[in-house]
Amino acid sequence: MKKLSLIALLLLFALHQDYWFWDDSTLILGLPVGLTYHFGLCLAAAIVFRSLCNVHLPDTDRGDA
Repeated sequence: MKKLSLIALLLLFALHQDYWFWDDSTLILGLPVGLTYHFGLCLAAAIVFRSLCNVHLPDTDRGDA
């Protein structure tokens, strides 16, 4: 599971370097394609980080009464 986690983080890092949208003026949903891409990347990062926390952080008893 550690290898998969590392691969996911490296993939997110590589996808963050979006040099292919720098000169593209296409609009998607009224936003520049680069901004739309980063919105999707932020959602992907949130999902990956949440899953990493669920997998790698220990379960603790919250002590709810």
